[in-house]
Amino acid sequence: MIEIDKNLQTAIKASLKAGIEIMKVYESDDFNIEIKGDDSPLTQADKNANDVINSFLIPTNIPIISEENKQTDFDIRKNWETCWVVDPVDGTKEFIKRNGEFTVNIALVTDGNPKLGVIYVPVSKTLYFADVKNELGYKANLDSHDTSIEAVLEKSVKLEPKAKDSNPMQVVGSRSHMSQETLDYVEDLKSIGKEVEIVSKGSSLKFCLVAEGNADVYPRFAPTMEWDTAAGQAICNAVGVAVISEETKEALLYNKENLLNPWFLVTP
Repeated sequence: MIEIDKNLQTAIKASLKAGIEIMKVYESDDFNIEIKGDDSPLTQADKNANDVINSFLIPTNIPIISEENKQTDFDIRKNWETCWVVDPVDGTKEFIKRNGEFTVNIALVTDGNPKLGVIYVPVSKTLYFADVKNELGYKANLDSHDTSIEAVLEKSVKLEPKAKDSNPMQVVGSRSHMSQETLDYVEDLKSIGKEVEIVSKGSSLKFCLVAEGNADVYPRFAPTMEWDTAAGQAICNAVGVAVISEETKEALLYNKENLLNPWFLVTP
């Protein structure tokens, strides 16, 4: 039986219970959509999932950065050695479209680096989780949101990224509206003789495509926030996949003064 960190167990439990609350709203006949100050959508699912996740994480006495919590001033945050980074519903636009490609993201960050990560897909009951220090990354297809940790571990299989680039090279991107920078990146690959196939997923599932070997690279040349990426980076890093800032050419860092990420590249 796999043994995992207690905080990782807590994050898994929180994500599964959040999945229950999210699906209650998702399966309802109608739900209200608010527009936040940054023009991003918000539903009751975001709020309910956030409440559930907070109920699990607050007792750990580790501070929380969540998209749906009031953000703590950096003067206080800069003294946090360790914190949770949470997106209760990553891919709210996918949720509204009812295409199933939205996730619960929970990561534990220490000294700016993701150490534990959980991504849960409530519609398919697919769970990804990882421990970076111990180089453990797993995927479990569950039968129920009410699955025990023991049953989760029994169902878990190791994530394995590709050993080498495939041909055609599978690049994660939007089929319908890739940024010009991403289009340029694809053209650069073609110019060195690579055939390219675009693979697409919503939310943090883009990271999972690379971590589980269903894509070669994920270029993200568009805005994201820390809660969009921390859990995905943990899952990638645990299986040897790097998430590299286009600004610094080093790993993305977290609990920054500005929670906006630079552009980045996810690559083995």
